[in-house]
Amino acid sequence: MVLLLALTPAPDAEPVLPALGLLSHSIRRHPIDSSHLLSLPDCDAILVDGRSDLLAARAACRLLRTAGSEAPVLLVVTEGGLSAVTPDWGFTELILTGAGPAEIDARIRLALARDSDEAPARVQASGITIDEHSYSAKLHGRPLDLTYKEFQLLHFLATHPARVFTREQLLSDVWGYDYFGGTRTVDVHVRRLRAKLGEADQIIGTVRNVGYRFNLHEEPAAGED
Repeated sequence: MVLLLALTPAPDAEPVLPALGLLSHSIRRHPIDSSHLLSLPDCDAILVDGRSDLLAARAACRLLRTAGSEAPVLLVVTEGGLSAVTPDWGFTELILTGAGPAEIDARIRLALARDSDEAPARVQASGITIDEHSYSAKLHGRPLDLTYKEFQLLHFLATHPARVFTREQLLSDVWGYDYFGGTRTVDVHVRRLRAKLGEADQIIGTVRNVGYRFNLHEEPAAGED
């Protein structure tokens, strides 16, 4: 069962995700207010409606994590609200309101698979430390102030070190195959990510006429690759 936390529990309210009705998942609505979040029923995943009140959605995501909820949390936002979302909210996956049923189903399955994955949630490479549970990243111990997509891009590249990805592959794997933007989106995010890495911007390497890769550098003093 997928639990849907929404501000408007009325059955005739505008659907949070119209495509949800086309999926095989059993959906149960639940109020998003904090008084109900500490006594949620058992569920496989939690959808948080962040379309109209991002502050309430952020509080709900953080409360779910601090309360020890083990279910993956999928945050639903509009495209306009995407810029306000940051990794420290504590969600597992992000879904835009215009997502189709195939993408929603894929993201739910990905969230469930990630939640049950026994692989380490921390990645350390080239002086970068990434903690997927807290959605935080550091460079030689210095916190990096990353947007959600910048964090996803860095995490994806760092977990596939030295492998070259085309812009099309990065759009598919990081942004999702239903994303309608062009490949220039990848270039813009790489440029912003490099700016935040500062002198370590060479970690994100460019392979001319192909794409990008995460470069590995030895860090003997810190004991990290």
